[in-house]
Amino acid sequence: MILINRYMRDLLTLVEAATVSSKLETTPLPYTHKALDPVMSADTIEYHYEHLAKGYAKRYNSGEGDPDFNRSGNFLHNKFFTQLQAPKGANRPKGAVLELIESNFKTYEDFKIEFKETAMKLKGSGWVYLSTGGEIKTIKDHAVRTDICVLVDWWEHAWALDYQWDKEKYLDNIWKIINWNVCSERI
Repeated sequence: MILINRYMRDLLTLVEAATVSSKLETTPLPYTHKALDPVMSADTIEYHYEHLAKGYAKRYNSGEGDPDFNRSGNFLHNKFFTQLQAPKGANRPKGAVLELIESNFKTYEDFKIEFKETAMKLKGSGWVYLSTGGEIKTIKDHAVRTDICVLVDWWEHAWALDYQWDKEKYLDNIWKIINWNVCSERI
């Protein structure tokens, strides 16, 4: 049953991504602009979500720019922002995502080390994610992927306002605001 549900979810994601004639929307934030502070400031959310993320849907819907880039950017930002939550003390993975991490990396700490190593090797901008198959993968620029479990935006706009040059610190802190329940549901 789980495999069928996962298959259907992946199929729906592909159909959604392939429907280039449909209007795109940006998923509403499940939190306020100030809720992710101090990991992400209200200024970063205002800039990143309100202007950049919503801009992909706006440009796509008005026929501006590269439609594949805008559609993929909208898709990825919708995945990214919906997996975040207000910081809640010691935020650690649980459930299916913890099982996935431990079966592929032994410990959560080992996973974070390997994730950071992969992210730091990515030249320029892009995305880094834990796949539903347990691999750490990257996306150069934008592309729709159906195997995203945990997604980290590695473009400068995600971290530069709050962390300036220190993107490693951004990555160290992002784990404090991941909603592991959402990530477990993606498996």
